[in-house]
Amino acid sequence: MARPPPDPLYILRGSGAAVNTLHFCCDVQGPPLLYSGSGKGAIHVWNLTTRRPVRVLESHAGNSVIWLQAFKDSSTLISQGRDMRVCVWDLSEGRGTVTDSLFTGSVGFCQCSLLETRPGSTLLAHPTEHMDEVSVVEMKNWTQVCTLKPDLKLGMLMCMKMWQAESGPVLCAGYEDGSVVLWDVSHRRPFSHLKPHSEPVMCLDVDVCGQKGISGSSDDILHSWTLDAQQNLQMHNSVQLTNPGVSQLKIRADGRILATAGWDNNIRVFGRKKLKPLAVLQHHTDMVNSVAFSDHKDPPQRLLAAGSKDQRITVWSIYSES
Repeated sequence: MARPPPDPLYILRGSGAAVNTLHFCCDVQGPPLLYSGSGKGAIHVWNLTTRRPVRVLESHAGNSVIWLQAFKDSSTLISQGRDMRVCVWDLSEGRGTVTDSLFTGSVGFCQCSLLETRPGSTLLAHPTEHMDEVSVVEMKNWTQVCTLKPDLKLGMLMCMKMWQAESGPVLCAGYEDGSVVLWDVSHRRPFSHLKPHSEPVMCLDVDVCGQKGISGSSDDILHSWTLDAQQNLQMHNSVQLTNPGVSQLKIRADGRILATAGWDNNIRVFGRKKLKPLAVLQHHTDMVNSVAFSDHKDPPQRLLAAGSKDQRITVWSIYSES
C-alpha cells in the first residue's frame, strides 16, 4: 500500500502578497537561503535555518516580481518585474541595492533565463515589447547578442530556458499557440519546432544531461519530448492531469523527478522518465504559482518549495534518498 503524501516540513508566512517566484541559494558558506518575489514588489530573503526573512528588498516600484535568479557567487541577484525592468542587486556584505537595470518593454509574464557561460560572462534572455520575440544580451554592458523571432505566427512568447550545449548557447521557448521552438543562439536560427499542446505553453523545463524536456499548459496534459544529436525535438510521452492548468514545472537537478505548480492549488510530483504520478501535495488554499528544488550539499538534503497566491510558501522533503 502506497504511503500517504507528507505534510510540509514547514510553512513560511509574511510575504504580504501572492508569491510569484522562488529561487534557492544553498551552495555557499552560511545558511541555506530561499528568495521569493511577491505580487507587491517585495523580495524576501529567507534563512531556512531560522525560517525567517533576513532581509526584505522593496523593488520594481511595487509591481509584481515574476522571476529571480542568484549568481553562483550569491552576492548578485537578478530580478524581473511587471514594471518592464530587470534589476541587478548587490547583496554583498549585507547590502541590498540596485546597481543596474534594463528596460525590456515586455508587458507579458514570460520569465527571463540566465546563463553564466564563463566567469565574468553572463547571457540574459528576456522578452521584449514585441510579444513573440526573445532578446539575448551580454549582461556586463547590456550588449545585444541576438534577437530570436519565429517566421511563423506562433503568438505570444510564454516561457523559455537557455543552456550551454557543445555547439554553443541553446534556448528553448514555448509560445501561445502550443508550440515549442529550440533555438541556436549563436546562429540566430531555430533548430527545430514542435507543437505538443493545443493551448498556450505556460511552462517548460529541460533535463540537459538527459536531453529531455517537459512542458505544461493551460490544458490538462503534461508532454515530454526529446532532443536528439541534431537538436531535433521529438514527442516522447504524456500524462493527463486531474485538473487543467500548470503555472510552472521544475525538473530536479538529478533528473529523477519533477514537480508542477497547479491552478487547482496542488503540487504534483512525477517520475521524470515515464511521467509516472508519484504524489499530490496538498496544503495551499489558492493557485500555486511557483515551485523550486534545492540540492543541499552539506548535509545532503533535497527540498521542494512552493509559492502560492494564498501568500504562503511551503517547504517539503520528498524522495530525498540518493
